[in-house]
Amino acid sequence: MNDSLTDGFVLLRRYQDCDSDEIYHAVRESIAELSPWLEWCDESYSLEDAEEFIRQQSEWWENGEVFNFAITDYQTHTYCGGCLLNNINRGDRFGNLSYWVRSSRVGKGVATAAVKLVANYGFEYLGLNRVEIVVAVENGGSIRVAKKVGTTQEGTLRSRIQIRDRVYDALMFSLIPSDL
Repeated sequence: MNDSLTDGFVLLRRYQDCDSDEIYHAVRESIAELSPWLEWCDESYSLEDAEEFIRQQSEWWENGEVFNFAITDYQTHTYCGGCLLNNINRGDRFGNLSYWVRSSRVGKGVATAAVKLVANYGFEYLGLNRVEIVVAVENGGSIRVAKKVGTTQEGTLRSRIQIRDRVYDALMFSLIPSDL
């Protein structure tokens, strides 16, 4: 099974032990933008949190639970964020796709490129028929990425996402192999 993907603009690869420092700095740089949408991202985020995240990845990947890719710049190998498939439903052959990009790389096409690569990975290597992206209705950045990728917006899911003590309605977007 392929564990690195590229389109010549970004390189996605499995996380490595040496990534924890770069993850830590990317998250710290991006707390203001990410914390409203990511439960784990807040002012207390530490290097130890990044190290624990790295430790979990191999187990999740090997168990087929979460396929989490580090997004890096193809030329410089600078860490840009993460893109993953999780909540894989093997029976109905679909999964959830999520992404985040560090603040200094937002608006440069990084997330759009990563989403396309990871969706294709789901179709090609995991045999998925469908990839879903569920985004809080107030998360404009993630909504823009989902639309740029060519998803179909299927509807609004009431009270679908809870982040800390706040509940959000969410938009359901989907991709199928013929969309890409």
